Amino acid sequence: MRLTQGGNRQLLLRTVIYLCGFLLFWEWLRPLGTLTDTGSLTVFIIYAGFCFFISLLNLRWWLSMLLKLAGLLFILDGLFITETFFSKGWFHLVYLHIQFNADMISTQYWTQITPLFRSFLFLILLWLMSYLMYYWFVISKRIFLFVLLTFSYLTVLDTFTTYEADVAIVRAFAVSLIALGISNFYKELGNESVTFSGLKRVSAWVLPLIGVILFSSIVGFAAPKLDPQWPDPVPYLTSTSKNAGFGGEGGSGVQKVGYGEDDSQLGGSFVQDNSLVFQASVEEKHYWRIETKDLYTGKGWEKSAEPDYSLTSNGGISITTFENTVETEKRKGLVTFESDAFFSKLVYPYGISQVDGEEDVNYLVDNTFGSIAVEAPEKQGIVDEYQVTYDSPSFSIDQLEAAGEEDPADIADRYLQLPDSLPSRVGNLASQVVDDEETRYDKVKAVEQYFNRNGFVYQTKDVAVPDRNQDYVDQFLFESKAGYCDNYSTSMVVMLRTLDIPARWVKGFTGGELSPQTEGGSEGMNVYKVTNSNAHSWVEVYFPDVGWVPFEPTQGFSNPIDFYQEADTTEGSTETDTDADTEEEERPGNQQEVGEEEDEAASASGGSANASGGWSWMAAAVAATIAGAAGLLFITRYRWLSVIMKKKFHKNKSAKTYQDAYLYLLKVLSHKGIKRKEGQTLREYAQVVDQRFESQDMIRLTHQYERMLYRNDIDSTQWGKVTELWENLIKRALS
Repeated sequence: MRLTQGGNRQLLLRTVIYLCGFLLFWEWLRPLGTLTDTGSLTVFIIYAGFCFFISLLNLRWWLSMLLKLAGLLFILDGLFITETFFSKGWFHLVYLHIQFNADMISTQYWTQITPLFRSFLFLILLWLMSYLMYYWFVISKRIFLFVLLTFSYLTVLDTFTTYEADVAIVRAFAVSLIALGISNFYKELGNESVTFSGLKRVSAWVLPLIGVILFSSIVGFAAPKLDPQWPDPVPYLTSTSKNAGFGGEGGSGVQKVGYGEDDSQLGGSFVQDNSLVFQASVEEKHYWRIETKDLYTGKGWEKSAEPDYSLTSNGGISITTFENTVETEKRKGLVTFESDAFFSKLVYPYGISQVDGEEDVNYLVDNTFGSIAVEAPEKQGIVDEYQVTYDSPSFSIDQLEAAGEEDPADIADRYLQLPDSLPSRVGNLASQVVDDEETRYDKVKAVEQYFNRNGFVYQTKDVAVPDRNQDYVDQFLFESKAGYCDNYSTSMVVMLRTLDIPARWVKGFTGGELSPQTEGGSEGMNVYKVTNSNAHSWVEVYFPDVGWVPFEPTQGFSNPIDFYQEADTTEGSTETDTDADTEEEERPGNQQEVGEEEDEAASASGGSANASGGWSWMAAAVAATIAGAAGLLFITRYRWLSVIMKKKFHKNKSAKTYQDAYLYLLKVLSHKGIKRKEGQTLREYAQVVDQRFESQDMIRLTHQYERMLYRNDIDSTQWGKVTELWENLIKRALS
């Protein structure tokens, strides 16, 4: 009986030690949810616990292997395989996965390994770790080595990544003390052949162990802590490495621009990447939508729930962004991806209704976040070419202004979310911006236009990364005021939510660049090339009885969606402020009124001259000469102003001179009748100018201007060529 009790105690001690090992190993798994794209860790943690339990039972090796293999297949079948378990279709699908992943590994396309195969490898790792942990903790009793590795792992992640390991280190500390204490006691039992019986004997070592753990934890929690003695090394390390970062636009440090899945940590600089992603053959240029995100954390964006994909019927897409009351125009387009793009989600235009692509391809739609995935086992979510049918919307400003303030409960619950840590001054600023506005539309436009002034700058280099306790939007609005699309779009969404206006964050691509070769397009179609540098984020705002309406707060970008005014307005009321200001400067009416007043004064002076003598007549002649000279100078103002600007352009090679010269050119072109339309981007306007002049000068000059404006990139070696382009355009405009 005594031997049985001793064996039970040893089994209990081994179980507790092994359980501590599992809890420490769990701390290795927790950061994966923050640092990787792993959707849910629960299934992997359950499988790890299952493997640890099987190892603890110390079954025969073949039985243990069969049980763990059965658990592995059960998980993979539940997560990725839709066919009946162990059916013919099930084995065929597994074979296709094996064949595809073998090809990816042989060609070293490591990032294109399918989620099923990645999960399989990770489950195998958990399987092997259960054996290793049993050997370390139960057989060899070498616990301290794994404890040391665990603390090193957690501290490195806490220092160099976004994972906050404060609580994890405390948990690991407590579990480690328990494991080390019981392990040492277990060793002493074996060395000294000591036996204990009864509760009092057990409490003689259990209670002191618990007391030491509690005392150490309390002292560690209450002890004063120094502030960091060295600056955060992450920004320095990533900024000095050319292509550091996690890819995509989110993350810290210097990254490579492009579409990325992880937006939980926004901020930091990026380098441009003009690699072609896809080509679009469409009638008109527009944004390409991919998905939305609704949960703002203070550092970036996440999804408040797991995507819920549903299979479409014959390619019919049911993503609803606006109501049937919105005016639309039926259109079609063709999207062709590059062979090395490997996109797991479709890009699509607003109002999409149908996708037609390759055979044996199923399209899965997530209506909550607006993403379209592809189900094609032989290609694993990769589609080369597809045609889209869509209803391109045009939003009535009158309808938007008449929209009410009562939002559906599900919209308000999801799209008014804000973190409790958001500084109150963000909401105060938003209230000040819309203080004079009445309708929701006017408030949204006020926030959208707020970023075009007030000192904000578009830049992709030297973009600040918020500190650990700093809010991403607050840092941009009140400190740096410098960033790119993620900064602007996130700030607009958060500001609108503080005003109880539902808004969400949208990801995708801008329209790209018009291809000079349009053989790939049908009649009436234009081919646009979309690169990684066209990856973009913008804002959608909810209007009752209208739906979700896109807005563009980022400097240098124009909203591609059409807005129109239904009611009759006076001439000039539908023009943009810039056009109105330009025409006011150039309108001859004001000058003519001044001339008429001077003529009346001259006539009066002439009448006085007949009465008073020659001096009055001479004064009138001088006044008339001055008026004539002034009129001549006004009529020829663009010619002599062009001469002055030309000399300045040649003499002073600076960004300010280039900007002044370019804006002056726009004014000359507008004066000659080539006016820039409302909402028209500089590149679109440049194409109109070049079509008029039958040249490529304006597009090339605009390209250099955008490089200077948005990248602060001035190539002095090209200055002479840029000057020549500008002079040619001025001459053509004035001829």
